[in-house]
Amino acid sequence: MIKPYFKSNSHDFNLICGDTFDILPQFDFNFDMIFADPPYFLSNGGISVQSGKIVCVDKGDWDKGMPADDINEFNLKWISLCRDKLKNNGTIWISGTYHNIFSVANALTTLGFKILNVITWAKTNPPPNISCRYFTYSTEFIIWARKSEKVAHYYNYELMKHINDDKQMTDVWRLPAIAPWEKRCGKHPTQKPLSVLSRIIMASTKPGAWILDPFAGSSTTGIAANLLDRRYLGIEREEEFAAIGKARREEIDKLKTFAEFRRKIADIVKAEDTQTDCFACDEIPPIEPLPFLE
Repeated sequence: MIKPYFKSNSHDFNLICGDTFDILPQFDFNFDMIFADPPYFLSNGGISVQSGKIVCVDKGDWDKGMPADDINEFNLKWISLCRDKLKNNGTIWISGTYHNIFSVANALTTLGFKILNVITWAKTNPPPNISCRYFTYSTEFIIWARKSEKVAHYYNYELMKHINDDKQMTDVWRLPAIAPWEKRCGKHPTQKPLSVLSRIIMASTKPGAWILDPFAGSSTTGIAANLLDRRYLGIEREEEFAAIGKARREEIDKLKTFAEFRRKIADIVKAEDTQTDCFACDEIPPIEPLPFLE
């Protein structure tokens, strides 16, 4: 049995503080979807602008650059461990920049995944390029892949079309970076916005699905999952960030805050609620505790 750092009373949010390389081999459970925001390996003394001030972009020792062979080995190892925790019809989403995304794509194909899309997240509010020597960095990439070449995956095409003015949604998503209201419990240096995670979760899972995040950070994946009637297991090595995730989950235990956050992602929530093929609340199976947690 694994001792969790935190789990909600309703069993829909579970957080383990530990190294994902150590934790994943300790249990046998298959998830419907995995979202991973692994190290980008770009903390090498660079600078950027935040709130009008020049700041160092280093995130921490966990994000420092490594030789290419070491990066490839790192990605191959954790993706292989995650593959064993994914249902045969499950999908994985992995975020990155040019620093790591090509290595991730190579690892996925090596391990037998079928890459479905490479999403370009075009940030509507990127930081400026203070050197003025090249184009401003304003995008990140998110690879979407299914576990098996031959086993069909779930994609909510109608929902994605509906929230895109009844036009097919493309692989370029114009969404803002993190908003101040998402950092009320503390700040993670690579925190993803709920708008991005909500779209990912709605596109590729049904209500009641179990979602794994092996690099949980401040648990944005878990907050989005619970706001959208999904279940979550996150693994985070740094206790400082696990504590933020715990506080964020406790924050939405307050009905007022839960309703406020639902309103922030209202368009996608309302769209799913109006779908005729969406699970009704009484059809979602009851939440059972994860069997490998104390």
